[in-house]
Amino acid sequence: MRFTETKLKGAYIIEPELIQDERGFFARSWCQKEFTERGLNPHLVQCNVSFNLKKGTLRGMHYQAKPHEEAKLVRCTMGAIYDVIIDIRPESPTFKEWVAVELTTENRKMLYIPEGFAHGFQTLVDNTEVFYQMSQFYHPESARGLRWNDPAFGIKWAVENLTISLKDKSYKNYIIE
Repeated sequence: MRFTETKLKGAYIIEPELIQDERGFFARSWCQKEFTERGLNPHLVQCNVSFNLKKGTLRGMHYQAKPHEEAKLVRCTMGAIYDVIIDIRPESPTFKEWVAVELTTENRKMLYIPEGFAHGFQTLVDNTEVFYQMSQFYHPESARGLRWNDPAFGIKWAVENLTISLKDKSYKNYIIE
């Protein structure tokens, strides 16, 4: 696997190294040893799948409050997403900055999101599926969100026509606990 750190410390784009032959390819998508060697949280306890019918579907910006913060490893297994993370660690030099990565079936890239980040994505095509691995169990009382269009962050979304849940629309502008 190839690990490329983003401008947000601790967040990585991970690309599988394909071993190809006439049958197709083989690649590792997870290796506890490689994550540990880079100081990334290798403790994964839960996996989720999100299926999205329409292009422009926006989910986010979600995070879990302390002490239930979670690291995530996100991959698009069908379709394409514009995956966005915001550094919400007050002590970080990149506090309130964001990064977007296009994750697609074709590029097979993954995004490692460390604890202390808000995460969301927007689908770029119809019928898109996203696979998440998390370092913490979902804890409903710790679930939080930031407004997807909060001017404090200035995220530039890829698709103008949105499908967004009432819950995600209801998040208030920048308040981090």
